[in-house]
Amino acid sequence: MIAGLMKQLSKLLPWSKRGIPLFAYWGIMPLVLVACAHGQDNSSPVSTPEQMDSALGKWGDQGNGSFVNPVLPGDFSDIDAIRVGEDFYATSSTMQYSPGMLVLHSRDLVNWQIVGHVVSDLTGLDSELGWQRMNRDGRGIWAGSIRYHAGHFWVYFGTPDGGIYYSTAIRADGPWSVPRLVLKGEGWDDPCPFWDDDGQGYLIATHFGADASGQKYRIHLFSMTPNGDGALPAADRILHQSRGSEANKMFKVGGFYLHYFSEVRPEGRVAMMERSKSLDGPWEVRQLNHVHGAVDKEPNQGGLIQVKDGHWWFLTHQGKGDWEGRAGVLLPVTWIDGWPILGKPGSDGIGNMVWGGVKPLRSNLPSHLFVDDNFREHSLAPSWEWRYQPRPNMWSLTGRSLRMWAFAPLDREGFSGVRNVLTQRSARTRASEVTVQMDLDGFVNGEEGGLAHFARTDCRLAITQHEGVRRLVRIDQESTTEGPVLSVGTIWLRSTWTVDGLARFSFSLDGGRFTELGTTCRLSWGAYRGDRVGLYTFGSEEKGYVDFRNFQYQLQ
Repeated sequence: MIAGLMKQLSKLLPWSKRGIPLFAYWGIMPLVLVACAHGQDNSSPVSTPEQMDSALGKWGDQGNGSFVNPVLPGDFSDIDAIRVGEDFYATSSTMQYSPGMLVLHSRDLVNWQIVGHVVSDLTGLDSELGWQRMNRDGRGIWAGSIRYHAGHFWVYFGTPDGGIYYSTAIRADGPWSVPRLVLKGEGWDDPCPFWDDDGQGYLIATHFGADASGQKYRIHLFSMTPNGDGALPAADRILHQSRGSEANKMFKVGGFYLHYFSEVRPEGRVAMMERSKSLDGPWEVRQLNHVHGAVDKEPNQGGLIQVKDGHWWFLTHQGKGDWEGRAGVLLPVTWIDGWPILGKPGSDGIGNMVWGGVKPLRSNLPSHLFVDDNFREHSLAPSWEWRYQPRPNMWSLTGRSLRMWAFAPLDREGFSGVRNVLTQRSARTRASEVTVQMDLDGFVNGEEGGLAHFARTDCRLAITQHEGVRRLVRIDQESTTEGPVLSVGTIWLRSTWTVDGLARFSFSLDGGRFTELGTTCRLSWGAYRGDRVGLYTFGSEEKGYVDFRNFQYQLQ
C-alpha cells in the first residue's frame, strides 16, 4: 500500500517546477499515513484508491466518468440539495459572510457552480452582522433547506439569535425575496419545510437552546399557514429529542414520512432517520451511517436526492475542525428494508464512507467554485463574499478594477477588526494558487492593504505606508517580516498552498518573476469557518484606496 501511495505522490512532483517546495509534499504524507492506518483498522472502512486520491488532494470529476470525494473541496457547510427536472440545486450556510446563504447548481451532482445567494443584506436580519459592529463571528446564517413548491424555490434558514426565516424565488439564481421571519426566538436551527400530498405545509426545526423545562435539542414539528409564511404554535408537537439532534429534513417516500436528522453517539455525529405512516407516529428509528472522524470527518448534514433513473444519492458536508472547513461529499444511497443507507452498507446494514465511484450522470458543465476575476463586470462574481455586510460607499467596480477604500478597523486585536475584506473560500486541492495585481496610486500614509488568509488565525502579505515610505511586509498574526521598500506603483501578490494547509507568500514587481517573503503559514479553522483568502485594506484615515486587478485562482 505504501508503495502505491508513493507512486500517487510522485504524480504531484511536477508542481515543484512552479516553485512549490518539495518538503510541502512530504508534509502531506502524515495525512495519508493516518488514512491508511485507519483503513487497516477492522472497525473502519477499507482503504481504497479513491481514499488515497482524496488524501492527496484529488477531488470531483476525474474526466473518465468517475469522481473522487470531496466534490466541493472547501468550506461548503450545512448542505441541502434537491432535483428540479434535469437540474440540481444546493444551499450552504454562510454565517457572518455577505451576501448570505449560498446557492449552487449542477447537472450531474459532481460538478457544481456557485450561482448566487439568498440574502443580499444581512443587517435586515441582525444589525450586529454589519460593518459597524461585526459581532456575529460563527453565527449569522446557519443551516437551511431548499425546496421547490408551487412554481417557486423556497429556502428556510435559521439564525441562532433571531429565529427561522424564509425567502422565495422563481429562479434559483435569484432575485430572492426579502427574508421574512417565520418563527421568532433565540436557539432555533436547522429548519426544513414539507408540503404533504393534501397541500398542507409543515415546518420542522430544532430548538437547541434550553426551553422552559430546561430541555435542549428538541425537534419540533409545526403546521404552517397556507402561504408558508408562519408556523402555528398551537399545532406544535415534539417529534424527537436525543443528544445533539439537528440537521432536519423531511421526506415522504412509499407512503412513509421520513424524518432525517443527526445526533451525537460515542462514535461521533451520525446520520439518523425515523419513519412513520403518520405524522402523529408511532416512529421507528434507525442509524444510517457509521463515522470514523479522523478519516471520513463525519458526513452528517445534507440532502437525499433521487435522480431520473431511480437511483438515490446523498450530498452532505463533512468536517472536524480542519482548515478546509466542511467540504461537500457525494454518497450513494442503498435502500434496505425501506431505509436509505448512506454510503457502502456494512455487515450490520449501516453505511460507511465512500470516497468516489462512477458519476451519477454525464454532463459537460464543469465545476465553477473558485473563480478568476478581472473586475470589469458590473457586479462581483457570486463566488465572492464580504467578511460582514460591507460599507457600501467604501468599494466600487470602476470598469477596470475593484477599488477598496481604507477606513479604520474596529478596536480589536489584530486582523479581527479589519472591516473592508472581500473573500473566496480556500480550496482543498493538491495545490492552489491566487495571484492579484495591486495598483497603489491611491495609497496614503497610515494605510495597509494586500492579500490575507484568515480564520482563527491570520497571515498576510501587505503593503504599508508611513511618512511617505511604502514597504512590503509579511505578517503572521502580529509577527512582522519586513520586505523591500517600494518605489513602484504596481505590485503582484501571490499565495500558494497545498493539501496540508501550508501557505507561502510571494511577490513580483513585473508580474513574471516572483520572490518569496517570510516562512510558511499554517491555515486554520475558527468560529465554524474554514480558511478564507481575501483582499483587504484599512487605514487610520478615510482617504486612501487600492485598485485590485486581474485576480487569478488556479487549482491542481
